[in-house]
Amino acid sequence: MFKIYNALTKHRKILLFLCDFILWNISYYMSYGINKDNFALSGDISVFLWGFLIENVCFASVFLLFRLYNKLWRYADIEDFFYAGIASLTANLVFMIITMLTGLAMADFNFGSRVYITFALMSTLYVMMFRIIYRLNKILERRNLARKASKRLLIIGAGESALSVLSELAKSPGNEYIPVCIVDDNKEKLHRRICGVEVVGTTYEIPEICQENDIEVILFTISQISVTDKKRILDSCTKTHLEVKIIPNIYNLMTSGVPITSSIRQVEVEDLLGREPVVFDTEKYGKYIINQTVLVTGGGGSIGSELCRQIARLKPKHLIILDIYENNAYEIQQELIRKHGSDLSFEVQIASVRDRKKLEHIFKTKHIDVVFHAAAHKHVPLMETNPEEAVKNNVFGTLKLARAADKYKVRNFVQISTDKAVNPTSVMGASKRICEMIIQMMGRRSKTNFVAVRFGNVLGSNGSVIPLFKEQIRTGGPVTVTHPDIIRYFMTIPEAVSLVLTAGSLAKGGEIFILDMGEPVKIKVLAENLIRLSGFRPHEDIKIEYTGLRPGEKLFEELLLNEEGITKTDNKKIYIGKPIEFDNDIFLRLLKKMYYAAQHNDKYEVEDIIAQVVPTYHHEINGTESLPDEIDESE
Repeated sequence: MFKIYNALTKHRKILLFLCDFILWNISYYMSYGINKDNFALSGDISVFLWGFLIENVCFASVFLLFRLYNKLWRYADIEDFFYAGIASLTANLVFMIITMLTGLAMADFNFGSRVYITFALMSTLYVMMFRIIYRLNKILERRNLARKASKRLLIIGAGESALSVLSELAKSPGNEYIPVCIVDDNKEKLHRRICGVEVVGTTYEIPEICQENDIEVILFTISQISVTDKKRILDSCTKTHLEVKIIPNIYNLMTSGVPITSSIRQVEVEDLLGREPVVFDTEKYGKYIINQTVLVTGGGGSIGSELCRQIARLKPKHLIILDIYENNAYEIQQELIRKHGSDLSFEVQIASVRDRKKLEHIFKTKHIDVVFHAAAHKHVPLMETNPEEAVKNNVFGTLKLARAADKYKVRNFVQISTDKAVNPTSVMGASKRICEMIIQMMGRRSKTNFVAVRFGNVLGSNGSVIPLFKEQIRTGGPVTVTHPDIIRYFMTIPEAVSLVLTAGSLAKGGEIFILDMGEPVKIKVLAENLIRLSGFRPHEDIKIEYTGLRPGEKLFEELLLNEEGITKTDNKKIYIGKPIEFDNDIFLRLLKKMYYAAQHNDKYEVEDIIAQVVPTYHHEINGTESLPDEIDESE
């Protein structure tokens, strides 16, 4: 049976032609017999057979010319059925013209107008109905299959995206969703249907509609929507405790040629941030990269690799990716080759920022114009137990790189800093504050524009809490949060890098740029929303455990030191912190002492010197920090 099915499938076009052949000949016989009152054809056999021959030639020729057998009728729409009807009527017209001309030549050859009209109506109806029945049968087959294994789906938005999703789901026999209903805030669409699925209410009624219709999955399809409304709708979805999915921008999907259903993804935390995404203005801020040689240290890391991606789009003269970890460097190398090929001139240097001689060689031979310094040890608890490594890499790696940039007359040097540098309670944060001081010191005495850019946590970065939460949810929990009141600022990696590139264009020397991170987020609330959006109930299906603050960790991060004020820039997302004055000579003497202590791996001496260099460094954690006034305790 399987072989017979395969043979039939392989010769589908021939089978469809044979079905049409039978249908138009039945129509011809029926119309001839009805109008001649002679189904036995007695006395009319010669006329009938001559018409039979002409009719088959006409219909076969027209149907082939109309390419009806090149269509996939299992996916046909109303236009395809209409097209088949036009083909049938055209064939009837050709048949009528030829038989009438034949009748003029043969006196005894006469059909009559009633035969032509009846034949046209019957043949067209049969051809169209055959295709409609075939299409409906395929739809029912897919729906029966879908109902056995699919999840009941609520679609948010009754626009073009929803139409595309529903059309593709109808054409995909193996899809895992069965559309049940749609919600949309346009009252004119209420109770109307798209592809047979009804718009039953508004987004304000999502929890009630999900409960009434036994919904299992929610799909967000609205692409053109304000961030405020998007956050409101997704917050409403979290109350259902159902799995929530989303499709990206419909225009990007259409231009990429990727099927819409294959692009459905889980709702991510960035969808819930509730603010407009930051977009890099290439025309206004990107000119200092174009046709320049750019070095990115830590180029294989989460921030560094995104820097490389965005810089590559700005058409640099040459891009140098420097990283000590060859696996990450290899991944971004292969990605850039796939995306840009020979259009991008770039290279990978496997090296450490601690290696002064290698840095000197690179700067001397590559004639670098712009440096983005993203290489650093960033893991807070690990640096607490290895303070000597934190300063070897973060502090003295930055110092060696900055001196090389000054010596070889680099135009712009951008240091990636962190909010943990403000009133640091960790060695890592304090080491990054010292890096900011190095940048300020170099900015005072160098022609190179040395600047630092300070921002908070980035979603999805290496060591970020979000991937950890997702993995814990995937394995059934528990989700671990250090403290119920801990809060953090969040930004996506592309947003942070866009602002870093923008800040680089504003550099004049010595500035510490501070990025607007939006509103801070409570980590407990973040974990609960991630659990809900994954289709589980927090504290019931997935437990949340509080593990206590880790060494060096703060309840909340700050972006400004008390002594700093801020100055606006022409970009509303970027501010300049007022420089804090310090004595360069004392600073350099303490750095020298720190260097020798680190080289001797004297971690206690290193910590003592850090405290002397950074007066705001508070290493002891008492867990009694107060929350900022703007954070609502009831969240």
